[in-house]
Amino acid sequence: MSDHAPVQHFIRTIIDNDLASGKHSTVVTRFPPEPNGYLHIGHAKSICLNFGLALDYGGICNLRFDDTNPEKETLEYAEAIMEDVRWLGFQWAGEVRWASDYFPQLYEYAEELIRKGLAYVDDLSPEQMREYRGTLTEPGRDSPWRGRGVEENLDLFRRMRAGEFADGSRTLRAKIDMASPNINLRDPVLYRIKRAHHIRTGDAWLIYPMYDYTHCISDALEGITHSLCTLEFEDHRPLYDWVLDNISIGCHPQQIEFSRLEMHYTVTSKRKLSQLVAEGRVAGWDDPRMPTIHGMRRRGYTAEGIREFARRIGISKSENIVDLSVLEACIREDLEAKAPRVMAVIRPLKVVLTNFQAGVTASRAAGFHPNHPEFGSREVPIHSEIWIERDDFTETPPAGWQRLTPGGEVRLRYSYVIRCDEVIRNEEGEVAELRCSIDHDTLGRNPQGRKVKGVIHWVSALHALPAEVRLYDRLFTDPEPDGHKNRDFLDFLNPHSLEVVQGWVEPCVRDAPPETRYQFERLGYFCTDRHDHRPGDRLVFNRTVSLKDSWAKGPTGP
Repeated sequence: MSDHAPVQHFIRTIIDNDLASGKHSTVVTRFPPEPNGYLHIGHAKSICLNFGLALDYGGICNLRFDDTNPEKETLEYAEAIMEDVRWLGFQWAGEVRWASDYFPQLYEYAEELIRKGLAYVDDLSPEQMREYRGTLTEPGRDSPWRGRGVEENLDLFRRMRAGEFADGSRTLRAKIDMASPNINLRDPVLYRIKRAHHIRTGDAWLIYPMYDYTHCISDALEGITHSLCTLEFEDHRPLYDWVLDNISIGCHPQQIEFSRLEMHYTVTSKRKLSQLVAEGRVAGWDDPRMPTIHGMRRRGYTAEGIREFARRIGISKSENIVDLSVLEACIREDLEAKAPRVMAVIRPLKVVLTNFQAGVTASRAAGFHPNHPEFGSREVPIHSEIWIERDDFTETPPAGWQRLTPGGEVRLRYSYVIRCDEVIRNEEGEVAELRCSIDHDTLGRNPQGRKVKGVIHWVSALHALPAEVRLYDRLFTDPEPDGHKNRDFLDFLNPHSLEVVQGWVEPCVRDAPPETRYQFERLGYFCTDRHDHRPGDRLVFNRTVSLKDSWAKGPTGP
C-alpha cells in the first residue's frame, strides 16, 4: 500500500498492548460516515487510519453508514462515499453495513433500559428540555415525567413507535444524572418521533434512535475492538460506555479519540461546503477547488498522494492544523515520479520560423520521463509556425532573464536554438507575433562559439491540439476563512480560484482517457477532466498543482 513504514502513534501503542496482553486477538475497526454529504480531506484521514490499521494488523474494517437522520440522507451520498473509499485504495470487510440494519435490536435494547428503570418517556418540548438541562456551571433539573413507572414508559414507548403521538411531542431519555458535570449524561435523548421517509427502511419506523445511542450498540454488534473517533466525541465517551454497561450485549468496544484535521485555506464543515454548492459559489461537490475527495480526485490528486499526506501529518490528540501546502507537496512528489511529461502552451504567442525548410528542419524524439525510459517516447513535430508561452518573451528583460528577447537567442526544448529577429505588433500596439530564425546546426548540440542558457517549451501550430485548460487555485485567500468572529467565510473567497484559458498541447495526448495525469513542462501538473474531457474530440485539462509552492509568499492570481 505504501513504500513507507507505518508511523508509530498512541493508538498503535494501545493496539500493541491489547494484542500483547491477550485482551484482543485481532483488530476490528469501522469507518462510520453519515450519508448526508460528500466526504472531505478530514474523512480521508479517518479512512486511512481505520482501514490502514486493519490492514497493518491483519484485521478487518467495516464500512457502516450512520443513517439515523433520514431527512438529510440520500443514496447518492452513500454511493459517492463507497466510491471514495475504493478510490483511496481500501476495501471494507463483507457487505456494507447500515445503522438501520440494527433498528430492531436498538429498539429491543431501549425496552431493556426501560424495564431496568434506566430510561423514560418524556413530554418536555425541545425548548423546555434545553431549559431544564442547566449550563456548564449549573446542574440541570429533573423532568416532571422522570418518575414515570416502568409499565407506563413501556406503554408510551410502544405507542410512540405505533405513531400515536405527534412529531417532537415525546422522546425516550436515558435516566442517568441531571446534576452530572458532563452535560452529555444529563438524561440524553435516545429516541425521537420523526415521520420521515428513510432511504432504506421507507416508512416502517416513526421513531429514530439518536447517534450516541446507535453508534456504541452498532460497534458492539459488529465486534469492533477499537472505535476511533475525533476529539469532539471525547465528552460523549462516558455515555458510550454507560449504554453498553447497562444492556445485555456481551461486547464492549473501546472508544479512542484523536484530533480532527483542520487545514489552512479551506473549510471542512459540511454545512459550509453544502452552502458553497447550494449558492453556486462552486460547480458542485466535485468542483476541483473543493476539499472533497471527489473534488480532489477530479483535480488530479492521487490516492497515493493523499494516503502519504495522512501518514505524514500523523495521529495525535493535539491540535492538528495543517497548511494546504503540505498536501500539495505530497501530491507533487507523487506525480513527479509517475506523470509523463509533455509540452503545452496556455498563453500562446505566435512565432514564425522564417528559415524553416521542409525536409531539412527536423523533428526529434523525446522521452516521456527522464527517469523512466519504460514510459516510452514520442516525436515532437516542428513546423514553420509555433506557439510559445507569452511570458517567455519580453522587450525589457530584467536582470538574469534567460528567455526570449529582441535579438536574443533561446533553445526550444528538444529542438533548435532560435533567435528573435523581429517583433510584429497589432493595431493596439501589442506584441502579436515574433519572427525568428533557426540555427540549423543546433539540433541536439550546442551552438559554436556562444552559450545559450535559456530553454523554453513550445508546440507546433500545425500539429498542436486545442485544449481547454482550467487553472485552479486555492478557494480562499485567508488561512482561516471561518475563523473570524465578525466576518463571513464567504468574504474570503479567492476571485482568482479559477481561470479558464484556451491553450495548445502536443498531439501525443489526443487519445488520453479521462483522469490521465501529465506534467506540462515548466507549467505544472495537469489532469484530463473526468467528466468534460472527450478523447480525440474535446480536450479539457485541470491544473492539479504547480511545479512549486507559489503561495509561499502569500496568495497570487493564476
